[in-house]
Amino acid sequence: MSEDTQDSTVYKVVVNHEEQYSIWPADRETPVGWKDAGKQGTREECTAYIHDVWTDMRPLSLRK
Repeated sequence: MSEDTQDSTVYKVVVNHEEQYSIWPADRETPVGWKDAGKQGTREECTAYIHDVWTDMRPLSLRK
């Protein structure tokens, strides 16, 4: 995204049954198979949150 086009979208962090994280526009319905992880903010805030909480990138089924 160029400097003159600022992303003003509010995002939410979503998580699936394998405890994999992603971001999704907050004003859109959460996709099937995902649930709201309780964090909203800018793209940068949400990706920073994911970086902090998703410390093991392996799907839950591989971690068990």
